[in-house]
Amino acid sequence: MIASLAIKNYALIDDIRVDLNDGLTIITGETGAGKSIILGALALLLGKRADLKSVKDSSLKCVIEGVFEIKEYSLQQIFSDNDLDYEDQTIIRREILPSGKSRAFVNDTPVSLAQLQALAPFLIDIHSQHETLEIVSETFQMEVVDALSGNDELLKTYKKHYTDYKSLTAQLSNLQRDKEAAAKELDYNNFLLTELQQTNLSSINQGELEEVYDTLNNAESIKEALVLTNQHLAEEQIGTMQTAKEARIVLGKIKEFSRDYESLWQRLNSAIIELEDISSEIDLASEKIEADPDELAVVNEKLQSLYKLQQKHSVATVEELLTIEENLKQKVDKSLGLDDEIEALEAKIKNVKELATVTAQKLHTKRVKTIPVLKQKLEDTLAPLGLPNARFKFEISEIEDFTFNGKDRLQLLFTANKGLAFGSLKKVASGGEMSRIMLAIKAVLAEYKRLPTIIFDEIDTGVSGEVANKMAAIMEAMSKAMQLLSITHLPQIAARGDNHLKVYKEDINNITTTALKNLNAEERIFEIAEMLGGKNVSEAAIANAKELLN
Repeated sequence: MIASLAIKNYALIDDIRVDLNDGLTIITGETGAGKSIILGALALLLGKRADLKSVKDSSLKCVIEGVFEIKEYSLQQIFSDNDLDYEDQTIIRREILPSGKSRAFVNDTPVSLAQLQALAPFLIDIHSQHETLEIVSETFQMEVVDALSGNDELLKTYKKHYTDYKSLTAQLSNLQRDKEAAAKELDYNNFLLTELQQTNLSSINQGELEEVYDTLNNAESIKEALVLTNQHLAEEQIGTMQTAKEARIVLGKIKEFSRDYESLWQRLNSAIIELEDISSEIDLASEKIEADPDELAVVNEKLQSLYKLQQKHSVATVEELLTIEENLKQKVDKSLGLDDEIEALEAKIKNVKELATVTAQKLHTKRVKTIPVLKQKLEDTLAPLGLPNARFKFEISEIEDFTFNGKDRLQLLFTANKGLAFGSLKKVASGGEMSRIMLAIKAVLAEYKRLPTIIFDEIDTGVSGEVANKMAAIMEAMSKAMQLLSITHLPQIAARGDNHLKVYKEDINNITTTALKNLNAEERIFEIAEMLGGKNVSEAAIANAKELLN
């Protein structure tokens, strides 16, 4: 229920705050006093888009705040689904800034309009004679049937199966598309993979292979350089080692005279030993170097094959080619394994489809059983509301495809008069009839489930006499189990209220302002008397008002 409503700087309202209670709250006021402004403010709380034009003073912030007591509504999951923090007392606030920007908050947490709109149907349900879209909706009609059928848990089970079914079938479609695409690429990917695998990339060291190629390709010049180098080192007459040995002999004659000379001799001796090692290794290297055209051709072929693969795949290293090979292998394996995945997924879909079908059939059975009960209750409720010949026909049929609420198609047909053919509500019901049908539906629903706060906006237009009394009695009965607000011009309905608010205009400093007042007992008698007899309230009107209130 809505516990309080505060409106500041909105339309003709400066600043009002009203506390609301359970039961039936009546809202009255002259035409144009601003009752629609109250509804407009509530609509903003429920996620309607804001307009700077609706702000009274555009230089100031407009604030609308509603406090809702929701402990009895079991909305924890709804809050969770919409990423909202749940509190038993939830505060919703809308702000329109002078810049024209709008902000929304739930329990002081900023939220989007979409989040507000998702929450709204569970908090307030507004009905007017001019807004009848909900009642002609098949979804709403099915919800009414399900409420009377007690299908809440069954629907939860079905929707779980339905969600799984939709998710799995979407996955299957994706896999089948992947399979089609993979089939087109499989041959080419297989060719690329075979080409890479035949090269045996894991056994190739590109750097070593290129070194071998360079050595074989330049064998003669390398051998010539090695021989010449050794000649320079080991020539007996003028070779480097010979010269160094002679220098060692000379230095050896003075090494005993100083540690420095001894050190120099040692270093020269080490150099001669190193030169001898180098010369020996050069000899070995030159002996190994032989021109081998056959081996050169083999190495060249390997390198050219490698270079072509690198160029083909736009890479520069063997490691990158190995990565490509692994990716291609995965693609080929996946392509070959898609059939297994598809088969496994189809088995899951079959199982979930069977579960959904069984649950949908249970829903259908319960709905078919409930429809005669609902039909009779609606007709019985409408009879005293000036529609004694109102008749309903619920046509329910099973369909092939799953929908979010089962496998049923529902059509609600109506006729208000004997001898006239049934037709859809949208085509055959007048605005006044629509209002009374909606009242009847809500009255029946209130017997079976906890409803959000309902606001009836002048649904009694065109009603009078005994019909007005019956409508008032229905609203009063509904309000015993819920919070109900009624904007009305009928004294019969106004007199049934537990609380009575009056919307009126007043001029302050030549500025017209809409105000809201919670009437006490005496004020309420006078207000109802005015509704009965007009501005000039007579003693008879006062007496009549007191009689209605009693």
